[in-house]
Amino acid sequence: MKAAAVPAGSQLATILVVDDDRLNRVALAELLQPDFRVLMARDGPSGLEILTREAVNLVLLDVSMPGMDGYDVLRAIRASDHTSNLPVIFITGMSDAADEERGLLLGAADFVHKPIHPAIVRARVMTHLRLARQRNELEALASLDGLTGIANRRCFDETMDRVARQTARSSDVMGIALFDVDHFKQYNDHYGHGAGDQALRNVAVTLNRFARRAGELAARYGGEEFALLLPGCSELEEVMNSFRQSIADARIPHERSETSDWLTVSGGGVVVPVVALAQSGDALALADQLLYRAKAGGRNRVMVQRA
Repeated sequence: MKAAAVPAGSQLATILVVDDDRLNRVALAELLQPDFRVLMARDGPSGLEILTREAVNLVLLDVSMPGMDGYDVLRAIRASDHTSNLPVIFITGMSDAADEERGLLLGAADFVHKPIHPAIVRARVMTHLRLARQRNELEALASLDGLTGIANRRCFDETMDRVARQTARSSDVMGIALFDVDHFKQYNDHYGHGAGDQALRNVAVTLNRFARRAGELAARYGGEEFALLLPGCSELEEVMNSFRQSIADARIPHERSETSDWLTVSGGGVVVPVVALAQSGDALALADQLLYRAKAGGRNRVMVQRA
């Protein structure tokens, strides 16, 4: 297996060719270069290993391979959360309609029959890359809050569930925080909903700065409530207080606040073992209780507990 040379900074789509025949692999790679970054694997296990460490956009998969055939590889691809939506085009010398039906039922995006025709291969590759890009764009939009542009509640809940499944045996911890903009109804009543919307966007932009590492997520959880998911964060109280102080330091006027002359937030957070995330609803409920206590205790403060 090898990768095609790609210029630094290139944004070429990555295509993985899995075929036990070296001549077929090379022919497909030469056909697709230089318009795509091409990776090659000589068998199913090697191809699956590449998928664990490379961001692949499409797979060209030979059906008839010794040991692990294309159908088995496709099953493994579809079984993984990481690659379940990855477009796979079968390359096959078989012409039986039943074989093609089997592949489509397993989730193949298309079939290309041998001997391959370069124009057909390129056309189908382009088509399925475009469809995958459109699907990803739609999924991204469905995961974003329309007002603030950060993740929405659905995305937050799904991400937390996914973390629970993927790291079920981890000994690490997860920081989960909920925030509420203090006296936001009074802010809206006094300044108007346009100003209120802008205030929420400002809060979202600031919160998003605290979710920069892989796996971290900032979300609008509903109304004036925001959430933060921080894998491996045992110093949650410090992070939450930094965010709270950043909002206070922004000095957004709030003449109707009973807490400050400026817009402020309160927060409740829990540090929970990843192995307990299957009961993530319990963790969120505890964070919500702590948020309520922070508000009842005077607002513009955070309360954190280790679950």
